[in-house]
Amino acid sequence: MFQKLLRLVLYACAGLCLFWLGGLVAYRWIDPPATPLMGLRALEGESIRYRPVALSRIAQPLQLAVVAAEDARFCLHSGIDLGAVREAIEDYQESGRLRGASTITMQLARNLFLWPGGGFLRKGLELPLALAIDALWPKRRILELYLNIAEWGPGVFGAEAAARLHFDRAAADLAPNQAARLAVVLPSPLRWSPSRPSEYIQRRAATIQGRSSQLAFEQMGCFN
Repeated sequence: MFQKLLRLVLYACAGLCLFWLGGLVAYRWIDPPATPLMGLRALEGESIRYRPVALSRIAQPLQLAVVAAEDARFCLHSGIDLGAVREAIEDYQESGRLRGASTITMQLARNLFLWPGGGFLRKGLELPLALAIDALWPKRRILELYLNIAEWGPGVFGAEAAARLHFDRAAADLAPNQAARLAVVLPSPLRWSPSRPSEYIQRRAATIQGRSSQLAFEQMGCFN
């Protein structure tokens, strides 16, 4: 019985590794038909809105706002921001709370290949996947795919679907303040709305819009 269980576990692990390897190769050029989170939302009864587009069809203000809000060192690290990881570990040792140190690449790895939620196991799997993505894909493709599969509301995935739902326009036509509001709600897209922003969201969006305009060339040269 134990040997059969062990064999099943090994088969499952091998299948998972093949899925990751195939995705690392295929998604360099093609958009995923769906992601694990899309499947979860569908099981929860949500209608999935997902319309991937090229990065050139996503307004530059949104690209800059997302980098400014989520990972200002996106162009400067290799998938993992070691400085942010060290700070998170120090905070955990002092407070016992595990705070996020996720880069855009790590979030992409989670969205493409893993499951939502926290925990050391998922975080441990994110790290090698993020390193592999950064090694195999150009930064421009990483940002493009991240913006195309990020969740922006119940069942709403990607900048194009989000722009059309929240602002009734294409992602290419987003104004800077709309882009900033979309970037702000990324950490909690089921609780916050870019089209019905609270006072906090509006204040935070103004801050992100300012940071976007102050990004140095080395912070955005890898995808511009």
